Amino acid sequence: MATPLARTRRRRAPKRSAIVDLAKARELRRLREYQDRCHAVDEVNRRALTRLFQTGHIFTRQGARLGRDLLLAQQHILRVSDLLARIGELPAPLAGDAGGLYEEAQQLLARTTELAARCGLVLARGR
Repeated sequence: MATPLARTRRRRAPKRSAIVDLAKARELRRLREYQDRCHAVDEVNRRALTRLFQTGHIFTRQGARLGRDLLLAQQHILRVSDLLARIGELPAPLAGDAGGLYEEAQQLLARTTELAARCGLVLARGR
């Protein structure tokens, strides 16, 4: 007859370790970083556009030009979010081939940041 202590010492099957695909994890992290950056640039762009309207600079020639630039930047942000959605929908084997899409997103985000920074400089000078 087995003692109660013997019953508790039964051998358990070893736990299986989870296998992590590092390439997939890197790709997901890269996509999340681009999405976070897109959201941050969008927020900066929206704030700049709001300040342009609140200060009344939108009614000047220079302000109208900056407003058009910021609206173009908003179109860039929409394009980037569309590119990132397309990348997220790619099947796993093709996700590594998204370099061209990432490059286009990078260029659009850089251009958008430049446009928002220019607006910030003009508004800072106008105070």
